[in-house]
Amino acid sequence: MIIRLNTASTVPIYVQLRNQIVTGIGKGELKVGEKLPTVRQLALDAGVNTMTVNKTYQILRAEGFIEIDRRNGATVRPMKDTTLQYREKLKEELELIGAEACLKGMDKKEFLTICEEIFAHMEPAIEPS
Repeated sequence: MIIRLNTASTVPIYVQLRNQIVTGIGKGELKVGEKLPTVRQLALDAGVNTMTVNKTYQILRAEGFIEIDRRNGATVRPMKDTTLQYREKLKEELELIGAEACLKGMDKKEFLTICEEIFAHMEPAIEPS
């Protein structure tokens, strides 16, 4: 998986890293059980501070996408999450994206088609919770 960061973006680098790793897991580019680069290696590869990568990994761990072991490092371990809390978070995020699409002139059919196309490229390889 190739990480591409936009240093001119208003989105913080750690969020960009997090989002690209989650997308990589979702698309199957990063498999369950696969080890992520060490904090130092990813920082070097991406050209960012180690603290930025460490923050990214801690967020991914807290969200249940990876596990971190001192001896083995960070490993992809997405966990199934059907909680109401997660569903509410998802609903809020989709509401914002839907509002933006609507305000930019996109109709419902086109919006749903794009959602279906994106979701069709996902490979849900998760571990049971």
